[in-house]
Amino acid sequence: MKFVAFERAKQGTGASRRLRISGKTPGIVYGGEGQPMLIELDHNALWHALKKEAFHSTVLEMEMDGAASKVLLRDVQYHPFRQLVQHIDFQRVDARTRLTMKVPVHFKNEAESDAVKLEHNLVNHVTTELELNCLPTDLPEFIEVDLSGLKKNGTVTLKDIKLPRGVKWVSRGKLNPVLASAVAPAAEEVDEPVEGAAAADAAAPAAGKGGKAPAAKTPAAKTPAAKTPAAKTAKK
Repeated sequence: MKFVAFERAKQGTGASRRLRISGKTPGIVYGGEGQPMLIELDHNALWHALKKEAFHSTVLEMEMDGAASKVLLRDVQYHPFRQLVQHIDFQRVDARTRLTMKVPVHFKNEAESDAVKLEHNLVNHVTTELELNCLPTDLPEFIEVDLSGLKKNGTVTLKDIKLPRGVKWVSRGKLNPVLASAVAPAAEEVDEPVEGAAAADAAAPAAGKGGKAPAAKTPAAKTPAAKTPAAKTAKK
């Protein structure tokens, strides 16, 4: 993958700020037999290049002043909340020197495995990148992992795949990392209604204190109104 860079004459916080305002991104190239070199790149072209996976994991060809050189992307500094690349670092590549680089892992044939097709397992991609050591010419763009042989509740580890010729895995203390695993889906809990419970609740009266149902209320007996002395006088 190619990109174009330009030599940067000025350095410092103020010079870098003016570059960003003009649509450029400051950077540096170091390593190899040459001295560190200050560069600048077109920000829009760089922003779109950084969206491509190959720009992060393969040997790049940097064109500057009509000459081409091999470099690796080593560091990118983004603005905290704006879509802005503040600085970028590249390392020169020597064809005779082994390098260490993180390479993405691609999985294929997941749906064709017995774990998914027959057992309806869910597949977890445990490892998404591997750190590899090799010569620049042997550096793969990605590592492909075939999951067609994945069984029920099974796993695929690093020892189950074959790395390209001349490529070694950098263990960092891990003996045999798991790349992918198949797990059974969690059982769904279904609440079964109790038959007749709703009808019984509707028919049964609310229980009072002590568990006894309250007595039914009867209409109060009408009592004759007391005769007043005024009423007796009116009859005479």
